[in-house]
Amino acid sequence: MKKKMSAIRSFFRFLLKRGMIERNPAAGVRSPKAAKTLPRFLTVEQAFRVMDSPPREEARPKTLKARDRALLETLYATGVRVGELASMNVGDCDTGESAVRVLGKGGKERVVPLGRTALGALGEYLPVRQALLAKSRQPDSDALWLSQSGRRLSVRQVQNIVRRHGTLGAGRGDLHPHAIRHTCATHLLDAGADLRSIQELLGHSSLSTTQRYTHVSVDRLMEVYDRAHPLARDKNGGG
Repeated sequence: MKKKMSAIRSFFRFLLKRGMIERNPAAGVRSPKAAKTLPRFLTVEQAFRVMDSPPREEARPKTLKARDRALLETLYATGVRVGELASMNVGDCDTGESAVRVLGKGGKERVVPLGRTALGALGEYLPVRQALLAKSRQPDSDALWLSQSGRRLSVRQVQNIVRRHGTLGAGRGDLHPHAIRHTCATHLLDAGADLRSIQELLGHSSLSTTQRYTHVSVDRLMEVYDRAHPLARDKNGGG
């Protein structure tokens, strides 16, 4: 609809400049607000299957299996944006403190904790990363995530890795890094994390952005309630 309104305004501006009309009837018409869609996310079971997908690829080289698993685990553990992940350097990881430094929007820096599983996956990847680095004539020695040719992974390459394992692990060929970001936030919220903590973790400037995840969790809570609560079962014709 926004594109259609833009085309109509442009058309009337053209007519106005040509003197074919005296005023632009579309000048005061506002474009409709785009509907806010709820984020798609993985269930806990689906998330585990996606994270476990890389080691199960028998024909995949050991270096790439270790890289893919560490990349997916880091995405799920931190909820970082795909651009933030792709720009990570080796020096950003502090395994001793179980944290990673993230450069977010507007150059804002934040420190995000890493869970044990993500740390373990990184511990397996970092030694084999050297093998990837050695393959490049112009290696990016700072980059954390390397391609098969030893160069820094691009955003598109990260998206392809996520889509690959989304398909293999959970039958989700549409899986995108942003969906894993939503998944991280939703699972944290379901486990009892407060919104302020999730806001800081994700690097949201506004709490209202983070609050979108409450709608997801409330919907899921209502489903559980309707299935489990005796009064809800009676109301729905059960008992």
